[in-house]
Amino acid sequence: MNTDALLAAVVALPLVGALLVAACGERRPNLREAVTVVTASLVLALVLRLLWAESETTAALSAPLVLAEPWPGVTIALAVEPLGLLFALVASFLWLVTSLYAIGYMRGHGETNQTRFYAFFAVAISAAMGIAFAANLFTLFLFYEALSIGTFPLVTHAGTAEARRAGRAYLGILLGTSIGFFLLALVWTWAIAGTLDFTAGGVLAGRASPFAASALLVLFLFGIGKAGLMPFHRWLPAAMVAPTPVSALLHAKAGVFTVLKICVYIFGADFLSQVPAREVMMYVAAATVLLASLVALRKDNLKVRLAYSTVSQLSYVVLGALLANSPGFIGGGMHILMHAFGKITLFFCAGAILVATHKTEVSDMRGLGRAMPVTMGAFFIASLSIIGLPPGGGLWSKWLLALASVEAGEFVLLATLLLSSLLNIAYLLPVPLRAFFGKGEGRDVGLREAPGFCLAAIAVTTAGCVALFIWPDAAQRLLSAMGGVQ
Repeated sequence: MNTDALLAAVVALPLVGALLVAACGERRPNLREAVTVVTASLVLALVLRLLWAESETTAALSAPLVLAEPWPGVTIALAVEPLGLLFALVASFLWLVTSLYAIGYMRGHGETNQTRFYAFFAVAISAAMGIAFAANLFTLFLFYEALSIGTFPLVTHAGTAEARRAGRAYLGILLGTSIGFFLLALVWTWAIAGTLDFTAGGVLAGRASPFAASALLVLFLFGIGKAGLMPFHRWLPAAMVAPTPVSALLHAKAGVFTVLKICVYIFGADFLSQVPAREVMMYVAAATVLLASLVALRKDNLKVRLAYSTVSQLSYVVLGALLANSPGFIGGGMHILMHAFGKITLFFCAGAILVATHKTEVSDMRGLGRAMPVTMGAFFIASLSIIGLPPGGGLWSKWLLALASVEAGEFVLLATLLLSSLLNIAYLLPVPLRAFFGKGEGRDVGLREAPGFCLAAIAVTTAGCVALFIWPDAAQRLLSAMGGVQ
């Protein structure tokens, strides 16, 4: 298959899988789950083939595959570029792992409407692939909206009043910001630049005035609500009522990926560094890093604590993008990868605890490490990665972001990153320490590990955290090939 065929297939195949899952229905769960796993495996294989094709070319952006042209000069098109390829690899690999985890979780927790869950999960991955390989802003916007709408049934899966309220907050914030701000920025970019194509070095340099560039930057950053910048972050904690595999889904990473892609290919590093509003927005991101960490400290519900941790960690990527230098862009891209593996492991562990013990509060987890040593050991390793300590891959992305802060002369932001890591220690490590050393329930009351599918998925993502610590070079080389990154 050539690149065009691969691009079309990687977006279309999850939709085919969703239809097949729906056709299986609730009466054939084994076939339904087999279809999910096979589809996820095929999508990962296609993305790996695209990676192989990318290694054979030196172009930062491939020639686009045009699917449609709704208006003259405005196309729906797909293209391969290094940042998008990395995001697609993360999304497709973790879809496969999450599918295995979901088999154990959904059955073990006795969830209803499992066919709907697997079908919309596949729809969401199709949208994520579209975001990853979007060749221009218009295509990115369409798939971004499709991801928001496609994940709504996942957030409201439980069907309770709480789930419906969370769904309204989720969709209201994400659609409100994207239509109110992101769409306006898209139209304004078209008016200024005459193009929406992602271009190495950006398209706004020499065309946008300082005022227009500042306004566009603010509109993009707040319009991409999935990036979780305060005050448009509340959708993420609200969405924690969803099943744990949904909580671990990569739609949050899609937000910061979008921010980074726009900074690299619409603004460009040289022009972005001269935008007056950049400094202000860096401090908005820094405030989000610290404030969300402080809120996480106060949350006893484990999933909500992890949600606020995610809000904080996403702003690391925004900071990397706004530092507008090579270590910042590469460090931001690597943090998407490192955080994806670390945080999905933590959510997997939270779900395993729920399935095995029905516990959700950190204060109730004393002594669980004696009954669930694999789960709590994995939680400890993933916590180290999020903190930025060996043997977790998060060390390298945080190191690059720290270097980017020094290179840009932003020592307040460097202090923010260091203080945030201390706060990470304060709200993450008490969980495994309480579980292993606290007095409480354990083997003597019959508690045990979660189902085997859950443990297998946890083992894979934990191994991923360690592997990324040992072998970070491949991701760094791939991101170094981004257009405009020297």
